Amino acid sequence: MFVLNTILRKLYLKLSKLYFKSECSEDELNKNLSKYAVIIVPILAALWSLYPTFEVNRLEGLKAEAYIQARNANTPAESLAIMDRFKAAYGDKLSNAKENSIKLGLDLRGGMYVTLEVDIVRLLEESAQKETLDDTFMEVIEKTKKDVLNSDEATFDLFLKNFNAIARPKGKSLISYYDIGDLREVTEEKIIEKLKNDAASAIEQAQEVIRQRIDKYGVAEPNIQAQGTNRIVLELPGVKDETEMRNLLQTTARLEFKLLRNSDEIVNVFQKIDKMLAKKGSNKVEVVVADTTMADTTSKVATSDVAKADTTNVAKNDSTKADTTKKKNPNNPYEGLSDDDARKKYKNDHKFTSLFITYFSAGENQKLQPVDYVVENLPKGNYIFQIPKDSIDKFYEILNRPEVKVLIPSDLEIALSAKGNEMKTEKGAKFEMLDLYVLKSESELVGDVITNANKNVDPTSNAWVVQMSMNAEGSEKWARITGANIGKRIAIVLDGRVYSAPNVQNKITGGSSQITGMANAKEANLLEIVLKAGALKAPVKIVEERIVGASLGEDSINSGVNASIFAALIVVIFMAIYYAKGGMIADFAVLLNIFLIISILASLKGTLTLPGIAGVILTIGMAVDANILIFERIRDELSKGRTLRASVDEGYKKAFSAIIDSNVTTLITAFILFYMGSGTIQGFALTLMIGIFTTLFTALVVSRYLIEILISNGATTFNFGQPKNNG
Repeated sequence: MFVLNTILRKLYLKLSKLYFKSECSEDELNKNLSKYAVIIVPILAALWSLYPTFEVNRLEGLKAEAYIQARNANTPAESLAIMDRFKAAYGDKLSNAKENSIKLGLDLRGGMYVTLEVDIVRLLEESAQKETLDDTFMEVIEKTKKDVLNSDEATFDLFLKNFNAIARPKGKSLISYYDIGDLREVTEEKIIEKLKNDAASAIEQAQEVIRQRIDKYGVAEPNIQAQGTNRIVLELPGVKDETEMRNLLQTTARLEFKLLRNSDEIVNVFQKIDKMLAKKGSNKVEVVVADTTMADTTSKVATSDVAKADTTNVAKNDSTKADTTKKKNPNNPYEGLSDDDARKKYKNDHKFTSLFITYFSAGENQKLQPVDYVVENLPKGNYIFQIPKDSIDKFYEILNRPEVKVLIPSDLEIALSAKGNEMKTEKGAKFEMLDLYVLKSESELVGDVITNANKNVDPTSNAWVVQMSMNAEGSEKWARITGANIGKRIAIVLDGRVYSAPNVQNKITGGSSQITGMANAKEANLLEIVLKAGALKAPVKIVEERIVGASLGEDSINSGVNASIFAALIVVIFMAIYYAKGGMIADFAVLLNIFLIISILASLKGTLTLPGIAGVILTIGMAVDANILIFERIRDELSKGRTLRASVDEGYKKAFSAIIDSNVTTLITAFILFYMGSGTIQGFALTLMIGIFTTLFTALVVSRYLIEILISNGATTFNFGQPKNNG
């Protein structure tokens, strides 16, 4: 603040001397300094919040140049190296800048817009016991299907209404068709509560499944929102293959229980992959680990024993620090090398395993021991694998090579955790780490046997747990599976991603299981959703689909920008001509207003859409309207013979209530649009709400302070346009 205060003082003294042709006194300086700060500080803050957006444009240009160089490279290895160098130099900067920059909506970027509907009627039908279904129940279902098409009422309420009208007169009740598991006292009220909860949570479960699928598909910055009681709206920027995306969205979720095989068998396979890649050498495309903070993290752990001569119970070796006076040990290829050289050599010798971190688990509650792959005979036991998100593509590129596939046992598969953990390097850079799981390819059990799942807090341990219930068929299989695998881990896998891998502590009979190990309520809720996704038979169907081409998005941007520029230009010219010097101050306030709207949107990590641009244009008109009200009141007071200062004070005072009233009513409307609307309507409403606050600031504060600064420097007249004639 001291530096800013000094800069403002010097700037004010210079402007006072040059513009007002007079020296500024210390009293005047102190009086006006705060007013300059109120104007300048928001401008500096706006520039700061918009910097990431400018940085994204700059770095994207460098990235495009790197792509061109990579395409023109002589060899694939050289091409990969070029992109790795770009990633090492600018990868973190670009990702951080993108995270904090203004996002462009689907209507500006192009892509796919999809509205999905969760079939609650199908859920209600398939939740009933198959052996109890009859013509009466099917009549209720068919009537509900027709009513859903012509009513905005909740699907379950329509079903219950039809059931009461059709089935109950025939002596049927909900107990006749539904079984709610292990509850001792089955009542109508409990069945209704369960079905209501299932219907209400169906959208949340469908959202989680869709989010995971879209993430695996690689869509950047998707927007997934629930709409109403049974719909999900997706905005998928950059999607071009709508057929593939359509199939991806409508595929039924597959929940599986698979045994973990993170044993010494798989680490021996990993060693064989390293050796094979090392022998191939330059004959194949070299997989170079990008020299990023993430890769450095894995290599630092993986080569800690090699570079620093620290030994562990897992991978003990005779490495020592570089000492040229000692005789080299022929069994230690890293002896005599510096830490950096040892790390580089380790990466080159272990092209596959240096992509991830390996830990040895000596037993439950035992400290994990980091592993390197220098030693031939690694101990038998359980291993844990973690991989940085940035290394996943290269990991699977190697894993999918034909010569590598044959080395992996056919009854095993490798899967990633559904959720990563954010970590930091010693330098403070953030990166995401995911768990790698080696699973049996064949599932032990599938999710359709699950009847219910609920999260709770265990009163004995005060920890979050998830209670899972199964039907009779599932209970029998689950008892057999858990009984045969006590002490082993079973992974809960949805659509190929592992959500949890609890340890089997004892044989579980009766079909009711308690899953522990959740760190918080959020993790427990996610696991509950996943388990219900396997139990819930509510498919999704596409009810609306639009493709927005990139050229249309570009046209929208050009049209929106041109409209904004044209509107602002007309307003600026009109105000400057009609209100003279006052109009020029109003023009500055309007331009500052637009600048602040965009910067606030950027700081909120908001998305700019075409309706959002319309909100900016509307704000321009509202901002000018506020200044016109003020200037007309000032002109009224000047025409009555008041002094300039008195006229300004009275003009702002009299215009204040009208400005507040008009902006508050608009704010209420914008808030209702934001709360009740969705998608582009919310974008318009958000921009409008931001514009209202910035309009009040620029019209009532900035423009007034500028006028008062001029008056305090000796101005006795000020041109607010043609004087009014009171005759």
